[in-house]
Amino acid sequence: MVSIIIRREYLERVKKKSFIFTTILMPILMLGLMVLPTLIMTMTEPDLRNIVVVDETGQIYAQLKSEANIHYSESEVGKSVDSLLGDEDVDAVLVIPGNVMDGNGMMKLYNKNASSLTMETQITSQVNDIVEQHKLSTYDIDNLSAILDAVKSDVTLQNIRADEDGATSESSTGLSYILGILLTFMLYILILLYGQMVMTSIIEEKNNRVLELIVSSVSPTKLMLGKICGIGLVAVTQIVLWGVLLALASVFVMPMVMSPQITADLAAIQSAGVDPAALSTDIDLLQALALLGDPMYIINLFGLLLLFLIGGFMLYAAIYAAIGSAVDNIQDASQLQSLTIAPIILGIIFGMSAGADPSSTIAVWTSIIPFTSPMVMMARVPFGIPAWEIILSIVLLYITFFVMVWIAAKIYRVGIFMYGKKPTVKELVKWVKYK
Repeated sequence: MVSIIIRREYLERVKKKSFIFTTILMPILMLGLMVLPTLIMTMTEPDLRNIVVVDETGQIYAQLKSEANIHYSESEVGKSVDSLLGDEDVDAVLVIPGNVMDGNGMMKLYNKNASSLTMETQITSQVNDIVEQHKLSTYDIDNLSAILDAVKSDVTLQNIRADEDGATSESSTGLSYILGILLTFMLYILILLYGQMVMTSIIEEKNNRVLELIVSSVSPTKLMLGKICGIGLVAVTQIVLWGVLLALASVFVMPMVMSPQITADLAAIQSAGVDPAALSTDIDLLQALALLGDPMYIINLFGLLLLFLIGGFMLYAAIYAAIGSAVDNIQDASQLQSLTIAPIILGIIFGMSAGADPSSTIAVWTSIIPFTSPMVMMARVPFGIPAWEIILSIVLLYITFFVMVWIAAKIYRVGIFMYGKKPTVKELVKWVKYK
């Protein structure tokens, strides 16, 4: 009978168009949203801005160089800013005060239309370079510019993790942080979404008096477990499909979209004895691509995500099931579920903190405490934390979820027959003590 309930809850949701959309199209949509801005930036050219320069220093304008999106022209002597802006061909007026050459002045840019951060950065960067060169020229040192160019350095940092057994492996801290935050948010959304789905389903069936008919054929505990497992399998299906799609993308799609130069550099860092400084591609990008191009890395990551999803969902779904059985409507449930949402929100907050520093004391403890461990631990996993911490976290999470299912079953078997009154926390405790 439990298998029938699981099958019904599972198929009822898997066959919905919304499930197909979120499972199949959502990863494609997310990939498109990541790639689209880059494509737009490469395909579109910035508008040319004609900027008239009022140079009170008498030295900077002559050294300003027009760029692809900025054309500089000198102001006529004696013309005001308003008269300059009255010219149809002028987009902005840049006023450079005389004290700028001291390195502490403030320029003013008068725009006809909205300014852009890119344009402002280009202007200030070029003016700062001119001022710096002027200040350096005041020092009586021969070949000062050549000396400064010679002492410039471009030191890079390659992150290599050393395990307890002495084995070493390259890793990308930037990619680990991004993956950790994404996995944390993914667990947060799935646990919250499907947990509330369990509660809503129970409230609806309770109001329709369907539960009273079902419990005549199956015990309340088995009914609750069947409903939780059926809805949980929907979330598991999504995770499995997303993992498969990403693994396939890492094998077939990534090699197709990478340039020949990146492919050559990627092959070079995967061979021994290559100097990272000799590569033309950023080492962090190459390390990230190396990890994303490893199907086993994706499979291991989603395997752990699956374990924490099952444990976290069963833990919170049991609480949501207990709440749903104890109330008659969503309004009453929203007051009780605030106690449930609080640790989930704490999990996402501590998860973001763990992504910034995965080895901190607070990150370690919150990744072991069951009520926050699913979100926080998945933020730490991409960084390559010790295996015993992951195992301890999983064991404690599953022990807690078994205990919570037992407590929820006690409340559920009483609550589904209670109507018309929202129980207090004290009454819920009494229901748990009933034999």
